[in-house]
Amino acid sequence: MRIPNACMTLVLIAGLLSAQDKPAEAKPPAMQGNEQAAIINVKTLSGDSFTRLANMIDVFNVRYRADSKLRTIVVYAAPDVIAQIRKVVEELDRPGSEAAIGRNIEMTLTFLRASTKPPSNSVDLPADMEAVAKQLRAVTQYKAIELWDILPIRIQEGKRVEQYFRLPGSLPNATGAITTGRLDILPEAVTRKDSGRYVRFDRFDVRLSIPYATNDQGNFRHMDVMLGTAGEFKEGQKTVVGKLSGSVDETATFVVLSLKVLE
Repeated sequence: MRIPNACMTLVLIAGLLSAQDKPAEAKPPAMQGNEQAAIINVKTLSGDSFTRLANMIDVFNVRYRADSKLRTIVVYAAPDVIAQIRKVVEELDRPGSEAAIGRNIEMTLTFLRASTKPPSNSVDLPADMEAVAKQLRAVTQYKAIELWDILPIRIQEGKRVEQYFRLPGSLPNATGAITTGRLDILPEAVTRKDSGRYVRFDRFDVRLSIPYATNDQGNFRHMDVMLGTAGEFKEGQKTVVGKLSGSVDETATFVVLSLKVLE
């Protein structure tokens, strides 16, 4: 039985279209000479830091593929070159290395004093803090929210920061009764997601030493409180990092963080 030429053409076209519907299978690059494939795991760096580390492999002029989600780099090269690349990755895959230290970041910490008692004054909060205060009143027992101080600081991706600071105000009739603080943070990496950029902190510790009166003669003591956390915080968003509590007068201090990654 002979198939008409027109039918034969339709069969061939259908076959071609069917073949096009099947996704092409990814094939690894063909090895050349004494090349080998090696998987190098990146243990510390991620986000932009991982990208900088992967880009540094360009100096070896070899074929490689880097996957930031899996935090792996697959290298196709001669064994001695792979050994050199492993050594470079090990040296750079750590906090404080050339690959880890990257973007500058403007960070602002806002300290809000909260109390279950009526507010001591009627000073309005900054406009950008009103929404934060409203949320705190809704989810905590604190109804009086006041601005204590704003601490701006410049930090750098991958670089640990330790800074001491003082907050305004002191006890009346008590010499030296001031609040001091210590900030110890490590902005590990800047990462990008569909919803925007984030800064991931491996360490975020805030300590305050707050004076309180022990009698009416000006005697006082200091109470030490600490906030310790870690995690990702979104650029351009005001986030309540946590609460410094333990006060003797039913008050607490909330720390609000905002970030801007500089280009």
